[in-house]
Amino acid sequence: MVARIQTVAFEGAEARRVDVQVQVSSASRPIFNIVGLADKAVAESRERVRAAFASLGLFLPGKRVIINLAPADLPKEGAHYDLPIALGLMAAIGAIPSDAIEDFVAIGELALDGTIAPVPGALPAAVMANSHDFGLICPEPNGAEAAWAGDLPLLAPQTLVQIMNHFKGTQVLSRPEPGQMLDPETGVDLRDVRGQETAKRALEVAAAGGHNLLMVGPPGSGKSMLAARLPGLLPPLSANELLDVSMVHSVAGLLNRGQLSRARPYRAPHHSASMAAMVGGGNKAKPGEASLAHRGVLFLDELPEFTPTVLDSLRQPLETGEISVARVNAHVRYPARFQLIAAMNPCRCGTGGADGVACRRGLRCAADYQARISGPFMDRMDIQIDVPAVTPADLALPPSKEGTAEVADRVARARRIQIDRNDGVTNAELPQIRLEHVAQPDAEGRKLLIQAAETLGLTARGYHRVLRVARTLADLAGSEQIHRLHIAESLSHRRARKGLIDGQKANRANSGQYSTSSSRASKNPYYS
Repeated sequence: MVARIQTVAFEGAEARRVDVQVQVSSASRPIFNIVGLADKAVAESRERVRAAFASLGLFLPGKRVIINLAPADLPKEGAHYDLPIALGLMAAIGAIPSDAIEDFVAIGELALDGTIAPVPGALPAAVMANSHDFGLICPEPNGAEAAWAGDLPLLAPQTLVQIMNHFKGTQVLSRPEPGQMLDPETGVDLRDVRGQETAKRALEVAAAGGHNLLMVGPPGSGKSMLAARLPGLLPPLSANELLDVSMVHSVAGLLNRGQLSRARPYRAPHHSASMAAMVGGGNKAKPGEASLAHRGVLFLDELPEFTPTVLDSLRQPLETGEISVARVNAHVRYPARFQLIAAMNPCRCGTGGADGVACRRGLRCAADYQARISGPFMDRMDIQIDVPAVTPADLALPPSKEGTAEVADRVARARRIQIDRNDGVTNAELPQIRLEHVAQPDAEGRKLLIQAAETLGLTARGYHRVLRVARTLADLAGSEQIHRLHIAESLSHRRARKGLIDGQKANRANSGQYSTSSSRASKNPYYS
């Protein structure tokens, strides 16, 4: 006789159905094999199951036990296979009715005393179970998280004894309630930022359209302070976005007692982060910082200090909204539609010639420092602004009349316009073919845009990103038409890499190869 129960294998943030088949037969000596492309953690389940059975007084003397995890070509990783293997084995030896578990999906790690420990991924497992009309058996600490998946049969025992008694009818396990829904925190306010009116305006535009933002300025100018206030400007997560975000955080094991929050994620990894930490992967694939920032903000401070290969690994998700990790046996995909906010100093010493302060290393300091960031990566930054140093006069100013709440209201109105017009996406996410229909400037605006594109040498991507920002500016102003004023302001938010150009001038002048008349930079008024 073969006893069956269902469990899951995780592929990215989704759960795939796995059929656990258990066969117990007589043998001259005990044999306990697990087959089906299981990793070491799954293979070690037999020892944890044996010890848990011994704590219950269940033994398998002279039995041949075969556990098959189907489909056999799907990699199985993690300790959450302990509970389904144990339940299938209990059904096979008659400790519980075999038909009681056939309509359940089970996940959970066993301790040696039969206690069921929590595991990551309870929410995706519950969503999969609900979609296939199965119930779910999960550890008690995961019950509040799994309850968010809908009205499915849900059991959340603390021990194997409880689940065994439940199926025997001697104990009833009640269905757990969903965890707490947390409101967005309002600890910081835009009023705390003194001066920096241009940067505040850029932050508002970035929030309204979901645009990527780069801030360049000396230390202490308030770049990190501004970035920390962006989540307060963004609208709360919608129901669908909340489910997407929670699925990723569940797989990463970041949901505490099933608590969900409508606040958009805000991730700020250190610049020493590896590629696996940033985009996910590793021996046991886990979501990286880019996926944990899905539907929220990824803030990269000290941008040039990140490894160039790590930064370039973000180029694909910035375009497609997902990360594909290639592995030997499978391709793992994680959602990664985040808003990138980056901050950097103009050069390694920090000043970069700002406010008349000479850089200690000369023009090459900024050129070498900014050259660590590739051109294609910079091209994906919709808004690029200079953030000057804060003066004592700025610090003496009274708090601004407009705070986070007032700016967030304008952002929310602009977002509603975009969602209604763009079929549910922001201007930054709008497909290229749709952008051509909704972001057509008037005659004067088109003339300015073409002239600026030729003068600045904008790439095709840069050209369209100027249009996206202009569309957002028009939405903030409540205008259906993009005018010359919106194009002009959008162009003003694309700073020239002046330090890099000046460094190239110096390098070419020193080598005798620089010619002012032949340089495109000399023709660009934005570089002067």
